[in-house]
Amino acid sequence: MSNTSNTSDSQSSQSSSNSSKGRRKSETDDDELGPMDVLRQARGQLAELTGMEAESVSSFERTDDGWSLEIEVLELVRVPDTMSLLASYEVTLDPRGELTGYRRVRRYERGRADTRKPGGR
Repeated sequence: MSNTSNTSDSQSSQSSSNSSKGRRKSETDDDELGPMDVLRQARGQLAELTGMEAESVSSFERTDDGWSLEIEVLELVRVPDTMSLLASYEVTLDPRGELTGYRRVRRYERGRADTRKPGGR
């Protein structure tokens, strides 16, 4: 019986040591996120929060505080498709790729020409 107890104790200590190793690894790798990882995380987190899937990313840049993106989202489907409403969301992420904020910066019909400045801002 004591052998069984020791085995379960050693298993739980191994699993806790493995999980702490996993945390340590992710903490050191957090600064190593590549642009594609950041794009995927931003799109996924925005979709989870808003319930709307991203159609495209129109701007993307590294900042002193992490990352800043502008993501185009389909907000309202209309027929014909050129009348559907899209929106641009400004999304900010920390250096680890965790979303820290978002806001809708404009809303427009898919078929409308962009009258804003070049560069999406």
